[in-house]
Amino acid sequence: MPAPDSTADDLAALQAALAAERLARQEAEARATGAEAMVAHLKLLIAKLKHDKFGASSERGRKLIDQLELELGELVAAASEDAAKAEAAAGKDKPSTGTSPRRHPVRTSLPEHLPRERVVIAAPSACPCCGGKLSKLGEDITETLEVVPRQWKVIQTVREKFSCRSCETITQPPAPFHPIARGRAGPQLLAMILEAKFGQHLPLNRLCETYAREGIELSVSTVADWVGACTAGLAPIMALIDAHVLAAARLHGDHTTVPVLARGRTIVGRVWTYVRDDRPFAGPAPPAATFRYSRDRTGEHPQRHLAGYAGILQADAYAGFNELYAPDRKPGPITEAACWAHGRRKLFKLAEVARAPLAAEAVRRIDAIFAAERAINGIPAEQRLAVRQQQIAPLVTDLETWMREQRARMSRHAEVAKAMDYMLTRWDAFSRFLHDGKICLTNNAAERQLRGVALGRKAWMFAGSDRGGERAAAMYSLIATAKLNDVDPRAWLADVLARIADHPASRLHELLPWNWKAAQARPAAEAA
Repeated sequence: MPAPDSTADDLAALQAALAAERLARQEAEARATGAEAMVAHLKLLIAKLKHDKFGASSERGRKLIDQLELELGELVAAASEDAAKAEAAAGKDKPSTGTSPRRHPVRTSLPEHLPRERVVIAAPSACPCCGGKLSKLGEDITETLEVVPRQWKVIQTVREKFSCRSCETITQPPAPFHPIARGRAGPQLLAMILEAKFGQHLPLNRLCETYAREGIELSVSTVADWVGACTAGLAPIMALIDAHVLAAARLHGDHTTVPVLARGRTIVGRVWTYVRDDRPFAGPAPPAATFRYSRDRTGEHPQRHLAGYAGILQADAYAGFNELYAPDRKPGPITEAACWAHGRRKLFKLAEVARAPLAAEAVRRIDAIFAAERAINGIPAEQRLAVRQQQIAPLVTDLETWMREQRARMSRHAEVAKAMDYMLTRWDAFSRFLHDGKICLTNNAAERQLRGVALGRKAWMFAGSDRGGERAAAMYSLIATAKLNDVDPRAWLADVLARIADHPASRLHELLPWNWKAAQARPAAEAA
């Protein structure tokens, strides 16, 4: 019979061995779980890369629409060509019956504001059957849309000189102001060039080639000189737009890349935009956008851009904005409001690419919030806040609770967990719209303004220099603000360039797009 001490020692050894085995099993299971999560992560990463390369992501929706519209146009043109050839072939074999097997699209009336030019086909002077006298019964009118080619002209401004017969003093009217000192370009031409370069993103060399085909030889250096002079002349208007934007209680902020030509290579610069748009909460202030350029994306740039601002900034989770939210910031901390579109985008991609059911459920819940928010767009902030507290806040609370419960069950390597963490770690910023009716659900207002820059990159490839990037940002501010106020940028720029040289500085605000639009509409309203 073994001694008691020996039995106790054996029992302790067995318990230690059992504990060691259990620990080893747990470590193995943990390693297996981690390995499985890493395998899932790598598979998802490969699927994402394949999707980015071969698939159509939600981020490229606009490009997909453009491609589909191009395909549609090609199909319609091909069908029309085939039908026209078939009709022509049928017409050679038998006379036309007045009916066509070809399906024509429903025609809409041509714009009423366009001038009409009557072309009357001469009628016979007598009846072709009996030679009797004809009397008019009426007329049939067929309208065709036509365009008059662009006309170039030279305006000669004549200042006559007069001499007094009594004192022989010579009198002559003063020289008129020109948009460009000693320049030979009129405001309409300058506005056309500015809008084409910065609104349609056409490089100057292409513009000059187009003008040359029309018989107007302009060198790239001459046109570039005009662009630089106009940018300097319009600087006071840009300053007023900047001040108007930074006076907002809430701003949208975002940035995008822009290649910049450097010595022997290109570098990646940044174009920043800050948008004031109070229309979602029925604010009376007109919308406006200001753009900035920087050579890199460090946080010092937004800190400089918004040095005197202390309102609400609606933006993504870019780390360069973090210093703006510091409590000890002067003149005061900026309130962070997160973008739900960014949070949804990460989950939507996982639901689409990886077919992740949790991501799909999160997207469904977020879409319910978007649907409820859509119904209160454009009403005053107080009413928006009341509806949010009553109808949307429970949806947000349920979403947070559900996401935290699901997140607790997932590995830290899981992609869905990372997408949820993007929102959960910033939940105060995401839920802040429930406490302020002025805050929007998304930052789409800023992203829309940067869309033109992204499209333009494919046309001009890169900015010529840092100065070129700054000049482009300034002109983007003018053109984007005009479009936000439903103002034709070319017409507005032409009038401003014609008037700004001798316009009183104390009344420059009259030339801002929204005031200019009201002044243009006033004579028509009075005449009516």
